[in-house]
Amino acid sequence: MLSDAIKQEIESHIHEPEHRAAACTEALRIVQRERGWIDDESLAEVAEFLGMSPHELDGVATFFNLIHRRPVGRHVIRVCASVSCWVMGYEGLREKLLAHLGVEMGETTADGRFTVVPNQCLGCCDRAPALMIGRDLYRDVNPDALEAILEPYR
Repeated sequence: MLSDAIKQEIESHIHEPEHRAAACTEALRIVQRERGWIDDESLAEVAEFLGMSPHELDGVATFFNLIHRRPVGRHVIRVCASVSCWVMGYEGLREKLLAHLGVEMGETTADGRFTVVPNQCLGCCDRAPALMIGRDLYRDVNPDALEAILEPYR
């Protein structure tokens, strides 16, 4: 059930009452911040609150890679898979990261701390390869520096 606080915060992003659906991405972000991910029940509640169908809102949720439709770890690691990152060492970075964490791409570590997902572009092609942990962006990532990068998140 959407709490009154969540509803009020979503309402603060609705600037034109006749276009409530325009706040859908922000609404999803708000609910995800509180719950960690968007389950089917939450999606249906937000859709009803905004006057959308669950199918319409799911289309938005699955389009944006920052919205999670399944449980994720406390820290989501997005590994840039753009052409620039591929050229500058994406494969080595990915392999070392996955081996270090003991997961495959898209999986969450056994302790629930990390989920690793590919990201098409993190917007720092001039400083590739790159990865992002939560909102923290790391550029020019050397695979040998991964342990030091991950340490503050443990």
